[in-house]
Amino acid sequence: MKKGLIVLVAFLLVVSLAACGKSESGGSGKSEKTVAIMTPFLSSVTTNEMVEALKKQAADKGWKSNVVDTKGDVGQLASRMEDVISTKADAIIIVSTDPNQVKSQIQKAAEKKIPVFGCDSGYIEGMTMNATSDNKAMSKLVTDYLFESLGKKGNIVALTYRAHPGVLARTLQFDEMLKENTGIKLTTEQQVQVPGPIENSRKQMESLLLANKAEGSINAVWAGWDEPAIGAAQAIEAAGRKNIVVIGIDGNSQAVEMIAKGSPLIATVKQNFVGMAEIVAKQIDLVFQGSAVEGTELYAPASLITKENAGK
Repeated sequence: MKKGLIVLVAFLLVVSLAACGKSESGGSGKSEKTVAIMTPFLSSVTTNEMVEALKKQAADKGWKSNVVDTKGDVGQLASRMEDVISTKADAIIIVSTDPNQVKSQIQKAAEKKIPVFGCDSGYIEGMTMNATSDNKAMSKLVTDYLFESLGKKGNIVALTYRAHPGVLARTLQFDEMLKENTGIKLTTEQQVQVPGPIENSRKQMESLLLANKAEGSINAVWAGWDEPAIGAAQAIEAAGRKNIVVIGIDGNSQAVEMIAKGSPLIATVKQNFVGMAEIVAKQIDLVFQGSAVEGTELYAPASLITKENAGK
């Protein structure tokens, strides 16, 4: 009888300890998940929007998030990514970053079984997935609108940043459409310096306007994203040049407001940046649960914004 009682007590003690262990670890055998959110461009309005949405998604799911911003320094991003890998984060998210610039770090993360996700970045081998918009489709949508607005003829300036994979895809689509629309002539393509794309593009546009004073020498500005479109439109408005129109891509609030007010900025494509963050968070959750992601390149929907629907 005494021996049976001892066995029962020992059994209950084991069950109690197991229950305690499960409760403390959330049933996963590990404490809360840690997600590193990394970008060189937190100062960008849209990048910041994605980072904030990712932080919220992480908090909602009970994950600890750590934001790393290297303020335009991609080399520093690679170094900080090495640090994150060494601390054994459970997942890494690179935001608005060309993954080729941190290719070796992505491979190191893969070797350590740390999944790397992209949010409005590209996808390369070694990553788990990337969420973005269909950049070619967005570029076609807004470029068609611009070319139609010009009557498919005129002189155009391109402001872009080919180092960003999304902007590169948009620019390549624009290149193809220029070949198909021979009435549209590319006056110049200029790379916009980042950080500070609004101020830098405004200065670039001021110089271009001074160098092209004749009426019709510039009819439009094609910008790879909204911030250079905003800067260019500001310069055009300040110079009093009435017959130059501008388009952008992203749909940030300042651009939409300028479109609604009737500035030289006439159209943009609104990306769903919060939707991208939600897609990434969902895929991370699947991986944490031991499931496969739903795809390596997933798209959030986008829509054309013009004066007719701006602010609605």
